[in-house]
Amino acid sequence: MSDIIENLNKKNISEDIRPILFEKYIGQKDIKKNLEIAISGVKKRGHQLDHILFYGPPGLGKTTISKIVANELNVNIKVVTGTSIEKAGDIAKILMNLEEGDVLFIDEIHRIPKIAEEAIYSAMEDFQLHLNIENEEAITTIKIDLPKFTLIGATTRAGMLTKPMRDRFGMVFRLKYYNIEELSTIIINASKTLKIKITKDASKGMAERSRYTPRIALKFLKRIRDFADYHKKDKIDIKLMEDSFKALGVFEDGLDEIDLNYLKILNNSNKVLALKTISSKLNETIETIEDSIEPYLIEKNLIEKTARGRQITDLGKKSI
Repeated sequence: MSDIIENLNKKNISEDIRPILFEKYIGQKDIKKNLEIAISGVKKRGHQLDHILFYGPPGLGKTTISKIVANELNVNIKVVTGTSIEKAGDIAKILMNLEEGDVLFIDEIHRIPKIAEEAIYSAMEDFQLHLNIENEEAITTIKIDLPKFTLIGATTRAGMLTKPMRDRFGMVFRLKYYNIEELSTIIINASKTLKIKITKDASKGMAERSRYTPRIALKFLKRIRDFADYHKKDKIDIKLMEDSFKALGVFEDGLDEIDLNYLKILNNSNKVLALKTISSKLNETIETIEDSIEPYLIEKNLIEKTARGRQITDLGKKSI
């Protein structure tokens, strides 16, 4: 199962800048509070935590908060990606590999094929696995008792989940974009782990270009630390930050070359464009555009989605 399941608690990650407990976790206050209450309750009663679904744009911390849930429960977390599951047998192997109390985290859960998804239903409801055994005369269904576990699913496309799957999650949370103050705090905290000093102005400037997303903020911090090391600087100040972003091709408000090309395609067309047309002109997959490019442009009110396609806003025209 080593090719399918990854046990995060056994990984040796150097310079891990992600928090492992809620007290160190920045942002998502309402979700954090609800989870703390739920975890406190199940620990007191000795029950299993309800299954959880996290959804929202990529990079907002679905994996991180799932790992924190496992750490707060003092149990192991095992990670699976939806793309690694092709058939019901894959799910069966994963579930039978779990131990009592484990958290099973399935990233990109919307990618699980329907035939495999259906095998999860009884496991989530009754902690039983129903297997069909074929022989020459008939098909026999056997039931296998499973250890009690908590399934945490994560998806950037909640709308692609079937209703039967979604209904089996006891808690459903939408992760929101982070604000500049939260991102600045995340950057400052991470800089201490990375052993690089950073000024408050630089951390704020970095946050403003991070597309409201912690993953991007931390990526920028690591890249700009490289520039600091190269120039033999022991601190990231505003000038080093601005020079680094210029070299990286990251403009104000976090826009990059791909974003600007997207906006120029819409602007030059002077009409609503279908996503398929944009994908062809931009030479990017539709999935990449929908998951990684458009959410931020929509959040910044630079583009609009209509029934016929996408169109640029007046604000988007000014940003080109």
